[in-house]
Amino acid sequence: QVQLVESGGGLVRPGGSLTLSCVASGFASRYYSIGWFRQAPGKEREGVACFGYSEESKTYADSVKGRFTISRDNAKNTVYLQMNSLKPEDTGVYYCARGGLISLAPLAYIDWGQGTQVTVSS
Repeated sequence: QVQLVESGGGLVRPGGSLTLSCVASGFASRYYSIGWFRQAPGKEREGVACFGYSEESKTYADSVKGRFTISRDNAKNTVYLQMNSLKPEDTGVYYCARGGLISLAPLAYIDWGQGTQVTVSS
């Protein structure tokens, strides 16, 4: 059974950092596209970062380039999202998802985690 479980969210001040984790089970995450998405209240879900098997496939939304980094630990079957220089507009529920295409479009992803809340506020 495919399962994705996010953790690591919380309340952080502007300029701070958080690292989100996405533990995958039921499949080997390194053979699929894994994406991080976020959804703020009243807004559509948007892609933040994604990648496939190769490091060169890493793709970021313009709004997070240079601040967020996606990575994986194959031994732990876990994907991470390191978030630095956080801004209030980064606030939202963050989801990880499994898909077949390397894309920031939510429709490209099939399996989703339950999400973890990130709040950036002073």
